[in-house]
Amino acid sequence: MFKLATITTVFLMFTGAQAFTTPTPFRTNLKSATSLNMMDLDSPANILSAISNLPSNILASAPAAPPADFEPSYSKASYYTVLGLYAMSFPGIWSQIKRSTSAKVKRKTYISDGEAVDGGKDLRQQAGEIMAYMKANNYQVFESGEVITFRGLVQRSPSQAYFLVFCTLLAMASLALVLQIQLQDLVLPFIGKPNWFYLCLLSPYAGIYYWKSGDRVDDFKVKLASSDDDTENEVTMEGNDEELDRMWRALELREKGMIKVESILG
Repeated sequence: MFKLATITTVFLMFTGAQAFTTPTPFRTNLKSATSLNMMDLDSPANILSAISNLPSNILASAPAAPPADFEPSYSKASYYTVLGLYAMSFPGIWSQIKRSTSAKVKRKTYISDGEAVDGGKDLRQQAGEIMAYMKANNYQVFESGEVITFRGLVQRSPSQAYFLVFCTLLAMASLALVLQIQLQDLVLPFIGKPNWFYLCLLSPYAGIYYWKSGDRVDDFKVKLASSDDDTENEVTMEGNDEELDRMWRALELREKGMIKVESILG
């Protein structure tokens, strides 16, 4: 039983190795394998001797590396399409930094229940709530009339500065990767082959630019009106998008033309 298993093992080693050889060495090695089968493989010493006597060129003809003229293939159309899309989207990082120093102004109209509705508010009460909210958020009346203009000072935010630095770092790292792939053979005078990842050192300047812009002055305009039957109060507001979102939630207003849907979770 041991002899049969040993012969089978040696044969599998030989035939498995022969899969990597060319037809010519295969005929030569087959003769050597035939002679091995006729050896006495009853003892471990003979088994080791048989293995050591295997032809040394069994694996010699297997290619160790791809041919010298091998070149990876890819679709140049797809490559340059993606590269073009990246080039068009990259200026967005500058737009993000630039917009951080100014307010995103929007104009929206909201409604609330008027005095003719149970639990509703008249215009005076509605105006008082708006005035109290704006003063609580450091806004003061700048102009009064049919349209009331509030003016407030928005302080610089450290978290916003850190966020801009992080976004710029990712943008510079991606740009460095693209340049390193695209300009692999570029050698600059007196510098040699550049390390494009040094561009990441520019990311802190995004935060510095934002911080040097200082505190921002925001204007917020409010106009009040009521329907003919006094069932609805109409509040038209123009100002910072973030402030608009906070205000209508705090005063429980509804955007005109929109229907409020109660949450399933309550």
